[in-house]
Amino acid sequence: MMNNNDSTVSGYDKTALVLDPLDNVAVALVPLQKGDRCVIRFPDRLDELTAEEAIEFGHKIALKDFEANEPVMKYGEEIGKMCTAIHKGCWIHNHNMYCERGLK
Repeated sequence: MMNNNDSTVSGYDKTALVLDPLDNVAVALVPLQKGDRCVIRFPDRLDELTAEEAIEFGHKIALKDFEANEPVMKYGEEIGKMCTAIHKGCWIHNHNMYCERGLK
């Protein structure tokens, strides 16, 4: 874990942003390729992780391992649930996440 509060970290140009401390996903600020190490910018700290697959700009990257049906948190709110289990660093999008809003 990185303990740097600076928004730039020498040697890293791959970054993702956590919008709320309750979030368990980050938003990719650049396209990520499988194996890219990127800095995760939290509101109060920096951390890092490795992308487990390609993730497009603006898409979500898992900050933890998820089980099927586990809530996905973004903006401090539940935005959906996982269809399947995935690992930290994986891409989260509508191919592996569902939302019950509007279905009830």
